[in-house]
Amino acid sequence: MAKIEAVPAAEFTRNFGRYRMQAQRAAVPVSSHGSITGYFVGPTEYEEFQRFKQLRRSFATAELPDDKVAEISRSRMDERHAHLNALLDQK
Repeated sequence: MAKIEAVPAAEFTRNFGRYRMQAQRAAVPVSSHGSITGYFVGPTEYEEFQRFKQLRRSFATAELPDDKVAEISRSRMDERHAHLNALLDQK
């Protein structure tokens, strides 16, 4: 996929229809005063991004059910990774 050059916001506004069609193929970077301020993407790419964000959710232990907290507390690190404990030592 070819990288699309950033489009100044004023140009984007004047030629919205053109960039709307481009966004169906690839994200269109929009800039203001030389800095990228956002990306215009098609609906398929946006929905894919939303699904990806949902997969990356983290949990505080307070939010987890008790059985999951118990499983985590009983788990042990594989001995092959024991050398990583040295990274936790205070120097």
